[in-house]
Amino acid sequence: MNLTKILTVAFLITAIGIGYYLVDSIIGSVEEEKRIVRVEALIIDKLKFIRDSELAYKNANGQYTSDWNKLISFIDTGKIFITQRREETKLLEYGAEETEIFVDTLGNVSVRDSLLNNPIYAKFEDDLQQLPYVPVTGAKFDLFADKIKRSNVDVDVFEAKDPDPINPTRRGENAIKGPLRVGSRTEVTTAGNWE
Repeated sequence: MNLTKILTVAFLITAIGIGYYLVDSIIGSVEEEKRIVRVEALIIDKLKFIRDSELAYKNANGQYTSDWNKLISFIDTGKIFITQRREETKLLEYGAEETEIFVDTLGNVSVRDSLLNNPIYAKFEDDLQQLPYVPVTGAKFDLFADKIKRSNVDVDVFEAKDPDPINPTRRGENAIKGPLRVGSRTEVTTAGNWE
């Protein structure tokens, strides 16, 4: 065999090896991205459920909670009152109007039936004790609830946050959107940062 044939075979084997390595790394990256999207979808569903649970808790108790046990107990055994608001307007003698607002309680419904009736949340019904834990990683969500001042008024806020994001672009102080979270410690919002 001459040197040209030997070099041709060597370069061909090297090219095939490099090609295999490149294709494998691209496929691996695509699969990892798909896995991250699936896991983040599970986390977002749980954060939405936590948000709706916190909103129901606030409606029933007047404030949010940062205690997982209270929140889980409320979802399991709590009640939400069904109210109806009506207004009566009376015309006064001098042409002005006076409006009275009446709020009537029509009954109540269990929080479990109200929240877990949603098909998206039905998967959480089997084990409410897993509510504080991030799907797949098993880390515990950071749950915060407090009051902040806005225009000299105390406003209730809450935040639930994934403490250890699976997506590397969400880690660290310089992450674009930061870890997945719902609510805020510093702003009056119940929106998630994925919305």
